Amino acid sequence: MINKEYKIHIVGAGVSGLVAARVLENNGFSPVIIEATDTVGGRVKTDIVNGFQLDHGFQVLLTAYPAAQKYLDFKSLELQRFLPGASIFKNKEQKIIGDPLRDFSLLFSTLFSGIGNFSDKLKILKLNSYLKKKKVASIFTDKEQSTHSYLKNYGFSDKMISEFFKPFFSGIFLESELETSSRMFEFVYKMFGEGDAAIPKAGIQAIPNQLQQNLNNTTFLFNTKVAAIKDGIVTLTNGEKLESHFSIITADASNLISNLKNQATNWKSCDTLYFETENRIIQKKLIGLIPKENTLINNIFYHTSLKTVTKTDKELLSVTIIDSKNLSEEKLVAEVKKELKEYCSIDSCTFIKRYKIPMALPKLTNLQYEMLPSETRLTTQVFLAGDAQLNGSLNAAMISGERAALGVIETISNTIS
Repeated sequence: MINKEYKIHIVGAGVSGLVAARVLENNGFSPVIIEATDTVGGRVKTDIVNGFQLDHGFQVLLTAYPAAQKYLDFKSLELQRFLPGASIFKNKEQKIIGDPLRDFSLLFSTLFSGIGNFSDKLKILKLNSYLKKKKVASIFTDKEQSTHSYLKNYGFSDKMISEFFKPFFSGIFLESELETSSRMFEFVYKMFGEGDAAIPKAGIQAIPNQLQQNLNNTTFLFNTKVAAIKDGIVTLTNGEKLESHFSIITADASNLISNLKNQATNWKSCDTLYFETENRIIQKKLIGLIPKENTLINNIFYHTSLKTVTKTDKELLSVTIIDSKNLSEEKLVAEVKKELKEYCSIDSCTFIKRYKIPMALPKLTNLQYEMLPSETRLTTQVFLAGDAQLNGSLNAAMISGERAALGVIETISNTIS
């Protein structure tokens, strides 16, 4: 059988599935992607509302991600880059802290911010230098501890942890106690240090859109849901059965494969609220943090501080909430507006839309960076991909998609030989 005659189905048109399709195409196969919604992207999507680009949650691309450098054309994405730092709202004042070695304009504001002590600033430089030299493979083989205990052991003051590290990394890890593995902290910190955080000019969905545009021999079945997968057969919810030599599942496989019922992935959730405002309180291209216990708001960002494809006269503000405390949408919006006024002096904003994201990040232990193609194999003909296989990141989604496709290719070549 020649390669293009193999029936290979990929469940899910997220980043992982699109990369798997690319690898299969590069090796002469013509896969079919089955997607439950009407577009590519999975969790990486953008809507246009009132002329604003609303990403499904506050998401950024770290340009130092090795897999992103391999599979994306950064230039055509027209990446809009953040400054390497944050604006911290404390005692009704805005304090700016950042990496002056990468952007000199942040030097004086960082030195005199009052966030952390002088020793903390030196430790940040030391940590930057240490992680720059440390190989990614070493990060993911080191013993795991919580990020909080890692920072304490490194010697950072409680003040530095509570006023910078906690609010900043809580927004990345989507949990407020920094219980996330130190492996993830070191990896993300290293990526921030070696590249930029950025959003494509057309919004975060430009990433999966570009991956889709680079596919030439892949068939897409949109608005199509899968009910079950067995070796050789993909069953759709409408009862149709598709013959399949190999299947790659990029979504939660426990719902599709009967003997995996007790192995469902646990997920972290978050909410993102978007508001229209007259002006920007944060003038630089920086994320805003509120380092106060028990606030609903974790971070804020003015998306209009970056260039966007759409043009509006007003400013777009996103607010990320890790724990919405089960408030109704009306109550949540009211409380967030109250906090914006109290902590950030933002007193006139119009609510646009809420994104409730129940499956924002997988909850994982024993985080990995890499896996062998053979490790993606679940049964003779079914393979697993998706960031939950490794660690919760866009980079992991790409690597796992690549490895699952290589697992299929390896299996076929072993059969032929």
